[in-house]
Amino acid sequence: MPDPHSTPRLILASASPRRRDLLAQIGLIPDAVIPADVDETPLPGELPRPHAARLAEAKARAVAARPEAAGALVLAADTVVACGRRILPKAEDAATARRCLEMLSGRRHRVFGGLCVIAPDGTCRGRVVQTVVRFKVLDGAEIAGYLASGEWHGKAGGYALQGRAAALVADVLGSPSNVIGLSLFDTAQMLGGLGVRLWRGDDGRP
Repeated sequence: MPDPHSTPRLILASASPRRRDLLAQIGLIPDAVIPADVDETPLPGELPRPHAARLAEAKARAVAARPEAAGALVLAADTVVACGRRILPKAEDAATARRCLEMLSGRRHRVFGGLCVIAPDGTCRGRVVQTVVRFKVLDGAEIAGYLASGEWHGKAGGYALQGRAAALVADVLGSPSNVIGLSLFDTAQMLGGLGVRLWRGDDGRP
């Protein structure tokens, strides 16, 4: 007879250590981490918000279809940094990171976090979280110093809010954790709606 207090296994469909750290911050440790192999190239004319939603769902479905995900709850996410209608790339080299920083200097931009959860019964729930970030006007020394740190590597928009870039960000409107890689409030709400409990009573049960 199934344990009425049991919760489904949680699989994180992401190789990002930042997302694992964020989940741990709210007491969630995935039972497994299975990165999704999904082409993240934007479709022709695709806007930032639908791009984030599409990739999060594609990642979740790709992992949920794998045999080792049977009976588990799959969580996937995607982070898109947008300047106007333009989707900024993940910076894989210093030249790309420099272009992103120069574009963001003194401006507000939006970070869209796509979230998708697929339950063991195939129920699929998704949402997109928006955070507005404003950079200070960056001078050449600040850009050069940040590039020298190397923390921009692999980051959407060429910066990491959880690192040294925090000194360059004037204000954040919305979820800071969304900018880092996973809106914790929205993730907790979605997982809670599917039976995952963050808070436990004195008896240790959810």
